[in-house]
Amino acid sequence: MPEIKVKPLSVNQAWQGRRYKTKLYQQYERIMLAALPNLSIPNGPLSVSLTFGFSNRASDLDNPVKPMLDILQKRYHFDDSRIYLLSVNKKIVPKGQESVTFEINTLND
Repeated sequence: MPEIKVKPLSVNQAWQGRRYKTKLYQQYERIMLAALPNLSIPNGPLSVSLTFGFSNRASDLDNPVKPMLDILQKRYHFDDSRIYLLSVNKKIVPKGQESVTFEINTLND
């Protein structure tokens, strides 16, 4: 696997100025927070798996990741800096059946 010796750029470093949640994001966050099941998040480093069901094949896989991680950490009261392994998957679903599934586990070394 190639290694490029450059410090990774964070989202905060990539954008200038203050970012604000749109009304659509605020609505999405409310819906997601209400829909997420009760879970107990284990201590220690975490592994998170996300699968996004898109009806549009042109949807970018990385776009929903940050909002989803932010919502998960808000709902389950953990710091996303504890995530050491992130698996993100895309599947194509019929229009109207878009979805997201997730799993949060202790990272097994």
